[in-house]
Amino acid sequence: MIKSEKEYKAILERIEELLAIAENIENPDAKGFVELNLLSDLVADYEEAHFPILPPTLAEAIKLRMHERGLTQKSLSDFLGVSSSRVSEYLNGKSEPTLKIAREISRKLDIEASIVLGV
Repeated sequence: MIKSEKEYKAILERIEELLAIAENIENPDAKGFVELNLLSDLVADYEEAHFPILPPTLAEAIKLRMHERGLTQKSLSDFLGVSSSRVSEYLNGKSEPTLKIAREISRKLDIEASIVLGV
């Protein structure tokens, strides 16, 4: 268990050293391979506790889907059946969708309901 940021940084440096040797990555029998995996697990646990990844906001999730699917604000508004200005409000966080539109966003854009509903 990593107990401080100083330990965390020292372990990150050691991981970099171990990664510089190809055998440590490719050979499960190498001493460095075992050390690398153990240290990586410690770092992952520390980062999960100290630097949690928060779920995206609705605006971030919508923007990602728009990018992935090549949608413009206008095409998204047509797709969801709402005005472009309403989509703009969702993207700027100025307004939240109604339950009916939230269902459409979740279903049509394949965004988890918990993100759409902000829970």
